[in-house]
Amino acid sequence: MRDEYRVDLHVKVLDERVVRRAKRAGLDAIVYAPHFTPLPEIEARAARYADDELAVLPAREVFTGTWRNRQHVLALGLSEPVPDFIGLAGAMDEFDRQDAVVLAPHPEFATVSLAESELRTYRDRIHAIEVFNPKHLPPHNRRARELADELAYPPFASSYAHLTGSVGVAYTAFDPEVAAPEELLAALRNRGPRRVVHRNGFRRVRTTAAELGHLCWENSWEKVDRLLLSGTEATHPSRAIYDGRFDDVAVY
Repeated sequence: MRDEYRVDLHVKVLDERVVRRAKRAGLDAIVYAPHFTPLPEIEARAARYADDELAVLPAREVFTGTWRNRQHVLALGLSEPVPDFIGLAGAMDEFDRQDAVVLAPHPEFATVSLAESELRTYRDRIHAIEVFNPKHLPPHNRRARELADELAYPPFASSYAHLTGSVGVAYTAFDPEVAAPEELLAALRNRGPRRVVHRNGFRRVRTTAAELGHLCWENSWEKVDRLLLSGTEATHPSRAIYDGRFDDVAVY
C-alpha cells in the first residue's frame, strides 16, 4: 500500500501518452490546465482520460491583466468558467466566491507571474507557492523557495509540462489520508502536509532545455499576434460562455 498521494499539480498537455507517462512516473493524479481553453472543454477532456489508476483534475491557469503586464494564477475546484484578461483583484474575488483552491505558479518568473507584493496582498487567498518546476533555472527555484519560506506559504512542485516527456519529473506528495481528488483539494485548501519531489541530473537538464525551447516558441511574436492580441481567444471575457459577468473587470 502506497504511503503517499503523488500529484503533478500543473500540466498543459493531455492524451494517451501523457497518461502512460504519468502512470510510469508513479503518479496518482495530474492537474490539467491548458492555456486559453474554457473550463467545460477542460473538464470534458479530463474526464475522458481519467481512470481508476490516474485522477485528472481540471483547472484553469488564468491570465490576469494585460498581455504586457500579465500575472498567471492557477485555480482548482472551479464550478463556473473564469476568463483570461481580467484584473487580478477581480479574478481573486471570483475564486473566493467559488471557494476555489488558488495556487501561485512560477512566482516572479519572467513577465508572467505574481510578484512578492501580490503574494503578500493575497496571502489569505493563495493556498501554496510553486517552489520547483523544470522550466525554471536554479536561481528561479531558489527565489521561489525563499518567497515561500519568507511568506510562510506551503510549497508545491509540478512539471509545468508543455511537452509529454516532462510529465512527472516533479510532483508533490501528500500524506496517505489523501486518496481522491476531493481530499486533495481539501489538503491544499487546509495547507496540509506535503513534500516536494523532483529529479536532478541529466534528465533534469534535458527537460529544462526542452521546456525553455518550447517557451521561446510559445512566446514568438507570430504566436503573440495570432493568439493574444487578436481578441478572439476562446477565454476572452466577451465570449458568450461568460454571459457578460466579467465586463466590469475585463482589461480588453
